[in-house]
Amino acid sequence: MNHKAFVCLLGLLAFPGFAAAQWSTTAPAAPAAAPPAAAKSMPPPITQDQLLERQAKHDPTLFLIDARTPQEYAAGHVPGAVNIPYDQVAAHLGEIPKDKDVVVYCHSGRRAGLAAETLEKAGYKRLLHLQGDMQAWQKDGRPVEAAAETKPGG
Repeated sequence: MNHKAFVCLLGLLAFPGFAAAQWSTTAPAAPAAAPPAAAKSMPPPITQDQLLERQAKHDPTLFLIDARTPQEYAAGHVPGAVNIPYDQVAAHLGEIPKDKDVVVYCHSGRRAGLAAETLEKAGYKRLLHLQGDMQAWQKDGRPVEAAAETKPGG
C-alpha cells in the first residue's frame, strides 16, 4: 500500500470526509468571504419627463445640481441646473436648500451618486436622481443650456 492510500485509509477511519478531500479532482470550495460593503444606493429617480413638467410649472420646490466639472457644465447642462462638482458639495452645503427636492445628475451617474451620498450624510432627505443623467438627456434631445464663456479677469 502506498503512502497516500495509507493516509487516506487512516483518514476514513478517523475523520469522515478526509479521504474525499485528499482525492478530490475539483478545487476545494473557497472559504466564505465577508460580503463587500454595500454600495450606497442612489436616491429615487426622477424621469426626464417628470423634471421637464416640474420645470415648465416653475416648481419652486425644485433645486437641480449638476455634479460635473465646470468645463462639462459650461459645454451644456440641464436648464436651471446649478453647477456644484461632486467633490465640492460638502463645501457648498449652505447654498443647497434642505426644504426643496434636490435633483442631482452628472454624465453617467457615478458622480451624482457621490454627491447624493454627501448630501445624505449632511441630513438631506428630499434627494432625487435624474434618470439617465446627462448622457440620456442629450441622447433624447432634451433642452440644453450652455454657460456663457467667462474671460480671465472679467
